[in-house]
Amino acid sequence: MSTDGTVPQSTGATRVKGGARAVLVTSAQTSARMSRQARRDTQPEIELRRRLHRLGYRYRVNHPLPGMPRRRADLTFTAKRVAVFVDGCFWHGCPEHATSPRNNGAWWAEKLRKNVERDRETDARLAASGWTVVRIWEHEKPDLATQRVVRALTEAVGLGDCT
Repeated sequence: MSTDGTVPQSTGATRVKGGARAVLVTSAQTSARMSRQARRDTQPEIELRRRLHRLGYRYRVNHPLPGMPRRRADLTFTAKRVAVFVDGCFWHGCPEHATSPRNNGAWWAEKLRKNVERDRETDARLAASGWTVVRIWEHEKPDLATQRVVRALTEAVGLGDCT
């Protein structure tokens, strides 16, 4: 315990929640592994981009969303107003493959719940702005994911062509 009464985490930081001091204990090995998790350019995302590009589609990668500058879509077709998200099963609560970490379970449950809540809010705000949202799970077959995006693009009423 330090002189100010806080307890340092193994990563050198403390977590304060609701005025009470809560300790988030992680091993150095877990911390290192989590820091290497890709936020973008994951293998499923790259495969989807390759397939769409091969079909002649052009898009923006990691583009800020309209009215939500801190949120980004994995692929954005601005002319057609289509936003594509390739969601990881762990981070976004896949109904088939979601897992719950054993260490710090309550903290992780809240973190993952908020991720899903933020996803739903993003979907609603984009839909209210006239955008089509396509959410793809990382485990989906690339051919089916590509078909879903192409279908959304052909059905979208946009200002122009994305090929």
